Amino acid sequence: QVQLVESGGGLVQAGDSLRLSCAASGRTLSTYAMGWFRQPPGKEREFVAAISWSGDSTAYADSVKGRFTISRDNAKNTVYLQMSSLKPEDTAVYNCAATPAFMLLQDPMRYDYWGQGTQVTVSS
Repeated sequence: QVQLVESGGGLVQAGDSLRLSCAASGRTLSTYAMGWFRQPPGKEREFVAAISWSGDSTAYADSVKGRFTISRDNAKNTVYLQMSSLKPEDTAVYNCAATPAFMLLQDPMRYDYWGQGTQVTVSS
């Protein structure tokens, strides 16, 4: 069992940056690929970014490519999402998730463990 806790969300202005963290407990994250997802108000959950267990491979949604960076520190059992040049359309609840799969997955149904989420609000 893996417990995930996100932190780092908040209210920022357009153009600002934020770094989200996802801390794991219960089991080491080093054997899990990790993903970040978000759910904007009134919309479906959507894929944001994913990273392989080693950190060597990453994938991003087109909407965040070039602005967001996913990374991980397996020694700290933590995954990060650095968000830059934030836009009002980035406003959402952001969740991290873990999957034992080797591939980078964009389907949230393929992830086994989820955090409770952290709110990011970007004002214009």
